[in-house]
Amino acid sequence: MSEDPDIEIEKLVYGGDGLARLGGRVVMLPFVLPGERVRARVTRARGSYLRAEPAAVTQASPHRETPLCRYFGRCGGCHYQHMSYGEELEQKRLVLREVLRRIGKINYEGDIPIVSGEPWGYRNRIQLHIADRRAGYFQAESRKLCAIESCPVASPALHDAIGKLNSLLPGLPRRELDLELFTSEAEVQVNGPRRLFESLGTPEPIDYDGLRVSRHSFFQVNRFLIPRLVECVLDDAGGAEALDLYAGVGLFARALAARFSTVTAVESGGSSHHDSAANAARSNRPWNPVQSNTEDFLSGWSGAAGFIVADPPRAGLGPAVVRDLLRLRAPRVAIVSCDPSTLARDLAGLSTAYAIRKITLVDLFPRTAHLETVVQLQAL
Repeated sequence: MSEDPDIEIEKLVYGGDGLARLGGRVVMLPFVLPGERVRARVTRARGSYLRAEPAAVTQASPHRETPLCRYFGRCGGCHYQHMSYGEELEQKRLVLREVLRRIGKINYEGDIPIVSGEPWGYRNRIQLHIADRRAGYFQAESRKLCAIESCPVASPALHDAIGKLNSLLPGLPRRELDLELFTSEAEVQVNGPRRLFESLGTPEPIDYDGLRVSRHSFFQVNRFLIPRLVECVLDDAGGAEALDLYAGVGLFARALAARFSTVTAVESGGSSHHDSAANAARSNRPWNPVQSNTEDFLSGWSGAAGFIVADPPRAGLGPAVVRDLLRLRAPRVAIVSCDPSTLARDLAGLSTAYAIRKITLVDLFPRTAHLETVVQLQAL
């Protein structure tokens, strides 16, 4: 094999890499675009698979752009700053279709609309690693620190907090620790050693658009698209009874309660459940918060919900939940997925009882390869 061979990029795959071929072997490499030719520096070989880095782009895509962030390529947070945002959205749609087809054997022919917003300054939550009095993110495919002074995808309040943090670091111990910051822009919540970081914000719950959110509670990270995500999930649903599975602090339950007579919000995490209960208690249209994992709750539930919302973690619904959804056969189900691979698996399992009404890609994570998908299902 010649050193740094010139290869053509066929397509992008889920995770952000480009796929090419060399001598009958598959080559995967980051920070490239379909149709480009690059000189590939092979870094790892295993059977028919090669891992490489782009040593030089010899024929660039017209969609290639100069990254805005000076840490791009070293920091492991972003994957797509080297392309126009419009092209990023189109590539994500193609990747979603490909994963659904390859893993779930789902050849969805309908349109997949994309809900998008401002691709910079959108994150309301960041996790920072601190080591040797420096703070930043981990480097790509590494546990090495990429120290930062700024982050263009972080919200203005978090951008300011990064600056304050860097001013504190010279006086801190050299030990390694992790720090999470969450903001409503009015307040910054700090999840880390209180005595070290009390000047950055508060460890107490904060109010996010009328919802209480505590330090260990799940909440969506894109401050621009949260209302539009809720609209996508609810669609035109309404009626007597709804279930909100993996309910978090009650983001969807609050909206469901305005349209359904009875709403049950199921959440296993203690912090998120307690926030959901507090939010329900102060709502004009309260819902019923239940602390349970979804598998246990559904196995003992025999209600007649007209609409079920499920927003599972990256692992997806899994076989047990799919079986119970098939048993319950609610007229409509909305699935919110952050992983197209597990989504494809779950949709395949539900296909004997449900048809896909609509698939929407909600770009909650611009400049990254992460995909958020909302699927509306209708009982057959």
